[in-house]
Amino acid sequence: MRTWRFVTLLLTALAMSIAFCHLLALPAKLAYQGPVWLLLQQTLYGNHRVLGVAIDLAALGCAFILILMVRGRRPALGWTVFATACLLGAQAVWWAGVVPVNAEVAAFTAQTLPADWALLRVQWEYAHAVRAVLQVAALAALLASVIAETPRRV
Repeated sequence: MRTWRFVTLLLTALAMSIAFCHLLALPAKLAYQGPVWLLLQQTLYGNHRVLGVAIDLAALGCAFILILMVRGRRPALGWTVFATACLLGAQAVWWAGVVPVNAEVAAFTAQTLPADWALLRVQWEYAHAVRAVLQVAALAALLASVIAETPRRV
């Protein structure tokens, strides 16, 4: 159980770090002109799409298994279920808010950038912001599940 919790915490922290970095970059990226934003989208995030998704899915899978492992242990179970729900929500936001923008942006060039490109940018950036909040909450809940089972010493 300790090893599984460690792996789940580590994967969740890695997933959260990617989303949190997007959140930190949000103000600057909202100020970029279309061609600069497009260049970043098309060149900077390739590893995020492949490795990031793998890390996210691994964290979610580990969290689901962790629910089974702590199912008779309260309050750890409640915290773990909450964390898993947050990770699942982050995945839902990814597929609903980020993936469609990635698909559209992949076909653009600086010359074919549509007039409403800024709406796509807002969707992409704020979807990542929501993911960051959900993943921070997931990590906090997983940590709370461990703390809840840590004996108190006076």
